[in-house]
Amino acid sequence: MSLRYQRLYVNIDHVATVRQARRSPEPDPVAAARLCEQAGADGITAHLREDRRHIQDDDIRRLAAEITTVLNFECAATDEMLALAEALRPAAVTIVPERREEVTTEGGLDVVRAEPQLRDAIARLRRAGVRTSLFIDAEANAVRQSHALGADAIELHTGPYAHAPADPRTLRALADAAALGASLGMAVHAGHGLSVQNVGPVAAIPEIEELNIGHAIVGRAIFVGMVEAVREIRRAMDDAREADRF
Repeated sequence: MSLRYQRLYVNIDHVATVRQARRSPEPDPVAAARLCEQAGADGITAHLREDRRHIQDDDIRRLAAEITTVLNFECAATDEMLALAEALRPAAVTIVPERREEVTTEGGLDVVRAEPQLRDAIARLRRAGVRTSLFIDAEANAVRQSHALGADAIELHTGPYAHAPADPRTLRALADAAALGASLGMAVHAGHGLSVQNVGPVAAIPEIEELNIGHAIVGRAIFVGMVEAVREIRRAMDDAREADRF
């Protein structure tokens, strides 16, 4: 089976987490993004949270203006964030759930309960010429509802798999959701908790065309540098895709 090239988007939020621990200029997430591009990243992902715990407004503006690949702007579907997206017009906006008390995003959007808000957000972004993706759990109902809302893409939450990679049900859920999303004409992305150690089986799912990986890369970069950390993930992805051809 011939598999399409799978894009790697690097989430640089945790570079900003280190910076915000001291509220100092360094380390600069935009400089980190440039290193990721140098290493072969196809795009940069950054999540501007409502509480500004890591990425700041100026980071998003600088990323939109200075990176040479493309920016995937992650945000909640609030008027404030949508207005910023409309002004900057990044290549894509991934709408994610957000709770102030969580350490990191803990699950996918409730696309049924949030339907009116999400439908309005997608329409606003489409008018601005911005592609939209919804971060969802790997469930058939969530995939179908995302399609009904008009999203261009879905990003499947890989957290359950990352926490239990030996459980075949977690990988099967991702594979089934990816196949369904692709059959409905949506682009299929995936991310959360992926690392060199566990990315292979997810990368081998043929319908997944983009992976968003951040924490593992930034953590590994402490030991080997950002460029090598990105290249390690890229090699693991490519090896998995190549192996799945045979």
